[in-house]
Amino acid sequence: MHPHGSNTDEHRHSPAAIAAVSIVLAAATPGVEASEVAVDVGHTLGAYGATSARGGREFDFNAVLARRLSGQLEARTLAVRPINFDGEIESLAARPQQAAGADFFIAIHHDSVPADLLHEWNWQGATQTYTDDYSGFALFVSHENRNLTTSLRCASAIGARLRRMGFVAARHHANPGSGTPREVADASNAVYYYDRLVVLYRTTLPAVLFEAGVIKNRDEELALLDPQRQTLMADGIATGIAACLYAR
Repeated sequence: MHPHGSNTDEHRHSPAAIAAVSIVLAAATPGVEASEVAVDVGHTLGAYGATSARGGREFDFNAVLARRLSGQLEARTLAVRPINFDGEIESLAARPQQAAGADFFIAIHHDSVPADLLHEWNWQGATQTYTDDYSGFALFVSHENRNLTTSLRCASAIGARLRRMGFVAARHHANPGSGTPREVADASNAVYYYDRLVVLYRTTLPAVLFEAGVIKNRDEELALLDPQRQTLMADGIATGIAACLYAR
């Protein structure tokens, strides 16, 4: 059976409406005591993911934001289970296994674009690649996740909160200039389906993969490196998660 075929409550409310209600609930209730969030740092020290416009490693971006998010979750009385904070977990399947028993799983990433959309430039004597055409945060869920309803609700709540805070939602995943288009789950809040992501479908938990922004974009890379903005983004993500878990 298709995983979301049995979730009859999935279509009773739109993701955007659920997200709006969740945010109101979060404002009224500052924390969700006894809930645990597994926070996964995307990629590893050895296989660090994308390279930014100025030569930075995606793993380093991911690790910083994951730590800031952990602090914001704990401030809301949510327990945090750190996954791959040391960058040593090479197996993608091992990550959801380590999250077993938690209430929610979020993988932290930073985005890139296909190589044929990149341009070369010189940064501090080295040739790097960049794009100034793509930017914004995005969230991904999988049809094959066993708890798609909650995954969607949480993704929409996170996206809605970030938009209300002024963060820009990515629009290019549905119609990219190159690569595979992603099915839209909640267009307003930049939620897309990405079914075969191991960390999303190999778990019994509701799960979301979060792309904080496009580190190949020269302006957005600098914004993503700003500590105040990192803390603000972490605050928005944590508020969305708390709202979503409270609304279960």
